[in-house]
Amino acid sequence: MHFGNLRTAVAAYLFAKSSGREFLVRIEDIDTGRSRPSFAAQSLADLAALGIVSDRRVVYQSQRHQLYQVALEQLVQKGLVYECYCSRADIAAAASAPHGKPGIYPGICRDLSDSEREAKRTALAAQGRQPALRLRAPQGVEYTVKDSLLGPLTGLLHDFVLRRTDGDWAYQLVVVVDDINQGVDQIVRGADLASSAPVQAWLTEILGGYPAAYAHVPLVMNAQGQRLAKRDKSVTRPELNALGWSDQKILLKVLETLGWSAAKTDATALLTLPTEEILNHALASWSPENLPAEPVIFHP
Repeated sequence: MHFGNLRTAVAAYLFAKSSGREFLVRIEDIDTGRSRPSFAAQSLADLAALGIVSDRRVVYQSQRHQLYQVALEQLVQKGLVYECYCSRADIAAAASAPHGKPGIYPGICRDLSDSEREAKRTALAAQGRQPALRLRAPQGVEYTVKDSLLGPLTGLLHDFVLRRTDGDWAYQLVVVVDDINQGVDQIVRGADLASSAPVQAWLTEILGGYPAAYAHVPLVMNAQGQRLAKRDKSVTRPELNALGWSDQKILLKVLETLGWSAAKTDATALLTLPTEEILNHALASWSPENLPAEPVIFHP
């Protein structure tokens, strides 16, 4: 995990523990083309090194296909699912039209006739492909959720993908189903995911759940002002360790960027403690109100 990921995880841990909640870890490995067991193992090791462990059994999305299928069938029964035969090029072309909305599916396949659907389904099958499945959302309707850091977040409901054309489940569906199943009532994550909150909260209601409280944490940027990523050198925990950063030093830097002043003023004494104890000290005096409102620049 890079420094930005670790910072968001620590923030989520502090939010949960300071409000008397459990902290849950979920491995979002539903993308079969990109996920590897070694990636998950390294992430869990990185968290543990900073003193963070899940209060319940770690959930792996790759082991929960039946749960997602049941949710999909619920939506089918409500008449809220339709097949989409579009390629990315089809969608991009429609979105660039004069009345197109970036990031919003333009509804190309929403109201096709049965014969049109059959023809497109047959054409895809001839290419060895299958249709994607989309949610039929009400058109022109906005949904608002409250974010404790960003304030009200309003988004236009749209027909997002539930299952991809390669058969993999889509992120928007699985995270909602998992949140409902696990009883999640507080979601702390990076600000880059804030735009997903309205549609996810709406889908939560459709599936019979209760939308969680949201807190989207400002991102960590590199020296060029771009969102920190693993392609930036020396930003993952193992890379920082190799530069001589102990896990305690990494954790204190994370806590400093989250607004815990003692991470800087009492660093000498804190560096001698196990990371679990450092977190306990932070919990005794940290508050979400201390969190900086602006993105943080990180370069070791």
